[in-house]
Amino acid sequence: MPRHNPALHRSQKPPMTPGRRRLLIIGAVLLIAALGWALATVLKPAIQRTIVITTGADNGIYRGFADRYAPLLKRDGITLDIRSSTGSIENYQRLKDPDSEYEVGFIQSGTTSPKETDHLQTIAAVSYEPIWVFYRADTIVNRLAQLRGKRIATGVPGSGLLNVAQVLLSYSGVTGDNTTLLEMDAAKAYQDLENGTLDAAFFIGRPDASMQQTLLNSDLKLMSFAQADALVQKFPSLSKITFPRASTSIVNDLPRADVTLLAATALLVSKDTLHPALAYLLLEAARTVHGGEDYFTPLGAFPNLNTDEFPISDESVRYFKSGRPFLQRYLPFWLASFIERRLLILVPFMALLIGLLQALPRMAAARIKNRLVVWYREIKSLEDEIWRTPQPTPDQIAQWREEIENIDANASQIRVPQRYFQDVYALKQAIGIVRERIFQAAAKIQ
Repeated sequence: MPRHNPALHRSQKPPMTPGRRRLLIIGAVLLIAALGWALATVLKPAIQRTIVITTGADNGIYRGFADRYAPLLKRDGITLDIRSSTGSIENYQRLKDPDSEYEVGFIQSGTTSPKETDHLQTIAAVSYEPIWVFYRADTIVNRLAQLRGKRIATGVPGSGLLNVAQVLLSYSGVTGDNTTLLEMDAAKAYQDLENGTLDAAFFIGRPDASMQQTLLNSDLKLMSFAQADALVQKFPSLSKITFPRASTSIVNDLPRADVTLLAATALLVSKDTLHPALAYLLLEAARTVHGGEDYFTPLGAFPNLNTDEFPISDESVRYFKSGRPFLQRYLPFWLASFIERRLLILVPFMALLIGLLQALPRMAAARIKNRLVVWYREIKSLEDEIWRTPQPTPDQIAQWREEIENIDANASQIRVPQRYFQDVYALKQAIGIVRERIFQAAAKIQ
């Protein structure tokens, strides 16, 4: 049907104004732009392929963890980009910077004061970090207060050990005012203990680490924390653990008694923007690396969520409750990520598409019906005028006849599918009725 049909002089809408046409064009452009943005979002890579992790010293415990994670993540096509640091405090500073490239790192419990604005989350607590105090003395030292006035190494700047050592010493009244506190790394501290320029030193690490093995097999004495329970009450981020007798050497019975130690907890922490799929992969790697038993914990004790330093990630809560998501359990990681990221994003679009497909037949039917309704309106308007004019003039009769013939001619040209033929003939029947009304009106004036 033409946009403007002269035959429709009763119900013809005025032609579209230029302003309205411009609005429709602008609306169409905005809709296309929105659809383009949505499509670009869907077509983005399903998941990143590299995780940047901040660890610690090159030969430290955190670096060892990361080195063991890397081949496990590589199986799923994820590269672990390992970056060294001075330790826990620097890791925290890197992660809380929203503009930094670091996404994951290890942070020692009790070494930071997290804030909600940090936007960090705990993936899991992964291991105890025993705190060892080795010393040189003829008498047994089992309280930190006994080290007052001595020369003590407390760790390197930026490390969690330095922070913990200073706090523990302060509880015992040992400060820089009454004691020589020296900041140095583990290798230097061990060397100075051996040559007598240090009286005691704090170390941190697992018993099987090379430095700990060197210390445990040396002639230096290992302090047992007699006040461990009280110190843990004052410093809840620490735990009391026991290093069993003969753990270093059964043959030589070293140590010759159980040793009470304090331990921090190594936390695997990430920015809260980390992709959930990567969080699950890290949890799987952590379970493989840390799930075994050791000197201090039974099988399966780590990883766990027994920490309140940072908020626990939602993925970790779900993982410890029911394991990996269903798709990641049974599909290759790339395929599961594709489905989770792309197809799930497409669900609302698919629903919209299905709705449109269902609506199209109804829209087509409505459009066809509307082509007939236009002429019904013309007929009804003409019929109403006939009824309102009991004494028509010959000119009016002539005008009505011309109109009904024009309507009939246009109705005959309407092209519709066969299933709408009955509607076309109903229209022709209505035209015939009005034509009869005109004949009756003309008969009255003859």
